[in-house]
Amino acid sequence: MRVPFVDLSVQYNSIKTDIDKAIASVIQDASFIGGKYVKNFELAFADMYGVKHVISCGNGTDSLYIILKMLGIGSGDEVITVANSWISSSETITQAGSKPVFVDIHQDYFSLDESQLASKVTSRTKALIVVHLQGQMCDMDFIQSFCNQHNIYLIEDCAQSHFSEYKGKKAGTFGIASSFSFYPGKNLGAYGDAGCMITNNDLLAEKLTMFARHGALVKHQHLIEGVNSRMDSMQAAILSAKLPYIHDWTNRRIENAKCYDQQLAGIDTIQTPKVRSHTKHSFHLYVIKAERRDQLAAYLKKEGIETAIHYPTALPNLKAYHYLGHLSQDFPVATSLQDKILSLPMYPELSGEMITYVGNTIKKFYQ
Repeated sequence: MRVPFVDLSVQYNSIKTDIDKAIASVIQDASFIGGKYVKNFELAFADMYGVKHVISCGNGTDSLYIILKMLGIGSGDEVITVANSWISSSETITQAGSKPVFVDIHQDYFSLDESQLASKVTSRTKALIVVHLQGQMCDMDFIQSFCNQHNIYLIEDCAQSHFSEYKGKKAGTFGIASSFSFYPGKNLGAYGDAGCMITNNDLLAEKLTMFARHGALVKHQHLIEGVNSRMDSMQAAILSAKLPYIHDWTNRRIENAKCYDQQLAGIDTIQTPKVRSHTKHSFHLYVIKAERRDQLAAYLKKEGIETAIHYPTALPNLKAYHYLGHLSQDFPVATSLQDKILSLPMYPELSGEMITYVGNTIKKFYQ
């Protein structure tokens, strides 16, 4: 049996009529940049998410950078973020002119270890970027209180946590502003690069919009210098067509995760994902911790099962951050997990038969 890591063609075929109609409409109208398709998606996403402002942009990385810039974070400032994430979470800090300060990850949840935050704060700390990695939310009670206590901005990176929840409140609705990616493989994905920012702050929303549109709210009236970061109409139309299905897809991901849990129960050499209490894990990824990870991945590949590693090198261990002078032992959990974490196939259309095959194949390897 072949089990792809993600199969976007299956999703497309399940809603083909909706997608084809959306694409044809954009072509028919010859409305490729801005306009009603982008505005309609922004309004629909804001309504479904329960926020005042959704500001679309070119991609998730841009959204983090723009938020940092419009909060006035720059030279001489420090921004705390997690040691295990995609480089967008940290490179945008540097691009804004400030210094990334890494914190190690939680042994069980693979997200930021909030107990270590206090040791990272200095007089130059201006913000904390929390990353709800894999769909797993961080301890937002503690983190909100921490940011309030130290008078620093809370920014949420929700690239992997569309519609995840903490105590009934959605990811991205705790901080001053939040970043989303709609990269094709995300829980809500476009057919190219796309992203957005959300906020309930009216003034900040205006600044974010302005900066992403060359510094102008009205064409040719540039109040500041900005960047060109726009979601194109085709991606907006596709996202609008997909949006009504997102809750069903999320529930199916959660059910698939439960099936994996059952199939992998009792295998002492792996640890299945632990879900933080009072949260809704949207399972963008289903990540196990496995002994002999590389050999297991090779064996699964030979048996037709695709896997991935998110991420093979902790951020502070990358060559890009050698200038910070970190040692791998400075981040013992993130460093140790580099060689153990393995992402198994996860998408809404994954069948029970496929999950059973993956589970049985893993059992065979360890037997």
